[in-house]
Amino acid sequence: MRYAKGHGTGNDFIVLPDADGRLDLTPALVRRLCDRHTGIGADGVLRAVLVGAAGPDAAGAGATDGAEWFMDYRNADGSVAEMCGNGVRVFARYLIGHGLAAGPDLAVATRAGIRRVRQRARDVFTVEMGPAAAGGSTWAVIGGTRHAGLAVSVGNPHLACLVGRPVAEFDLALPPLVDPAVFPAGVNVEVVRMTGDLAVEMRVHERGSGETLSCGTGAVAAAVAAAVAVGRWPDGEAAGDGAEWAVHVPGGRLAVLPSSTASLLTGPAEIVAEGEISPGWLAGAGAAAQASGVPRASATA
Repeated sequence: MRYAKGHGTGNDFIVLPDADGRLDLTPALVRRLCDRHTGIGADGVLRAVLVGAAGPDAAGAGATDGAEWFMDYRNADGSVAEMCGNGVRVFARYLIGHGLAAGPDLAVATRAGIRRVRQRARDVFTVEMGPAAAGGSTWAVIGGTRHAGLAVSVGNPHLACLVGRPVAEFDLALPPLVDPAVFPAGVNVEVVRMTGDLAVEMRVHERGSGETLSCGTGAVAAAVAAAVAVGRWPDGEAAGDGAEWAVHVPGGRLAVLPSSTASLLTGPAEIVAEGEISPGWLAGAGAAAQASGVPRASATA
C-alpha cells in the first residue's frame, strides 16, 4: 500500500492512492494509520479514488461536473466526514504533483459536492468552498464554561464561539459540550477572537479528530461568525464580493473570503513524505481488525 504524508497549516493527512477503489478502508485501519505512536500519524486520511470507481460514496458530489477524482475523507477516529478545506488542498497538491491532474485548475468531488481548486504557487492553493450558511445562535461548554456561539454550515457543521480573551487560554483537550438537538451528528467547535480589522485568531476541536492545528472549513466558519458580529455578512452576497479575512491558526495563516454563495479559502499545502506501508504492519492491522470484529481491509491499492 503506497501512501503520502502532507499537511496544510499543520493539519496533517495520510493520502492513499486508490484509483480503482479496491481498498476496503475500514474504521479500524484508519485509526491505526492515524495513530501517532504505532502508525504513521495524522488528523485524517484522504483516499484518492476515480469518481467512476467510487460508487455510492461519491453520491453526495451530485453531478460530477468535470471532477475526475473523489476525495474520500476519514477522520482520525475512522468516521466519515463530508469535506475538509485543508485536506482538499493537500489532495490537489498530491494529484498535480503526480501528474494525475493537469492543474492549475481542477474539480474535486467530495461528499459535500464539487470543490474547485486553483494552484497559485507550488504549494499555495485556493479552494472554492461552496456556500457558507450562518445559522442560529446556540452554545458550547468549553473547559467547564458556557459560551455563546453561531452555528455555521460549510458543507459540514460548525459552532463558532467569539471570545474576548486569547484563544490559547482555552482548554480544548476534551470535546466541548453542545446542544444535541442542534447538532445530532456532532459538530466542529471553534473559539474565535477578533485581533484587528478583518483579522481573527482561532483554535478548533474537530469532531472525530480532537484539537488540530488548523481546520479549513473551521476557518471559513470563523470568518463568517466574525463578519456577522461586525455587520459585514450581507446574506446573499455574490461570490467574490465582500472582504477577505486573515484567520490565524496554531499552524499558520489562512485567507478567507466568506460568502453565502461561494466562499474562498487560500493557504499552503505541502507533501512531506511518501513511501510504502510495511506489509508486516498491514497484516498486523488486519489481524487486529479481525480480533475486534471488523472485516479485514484489502491491501491491493
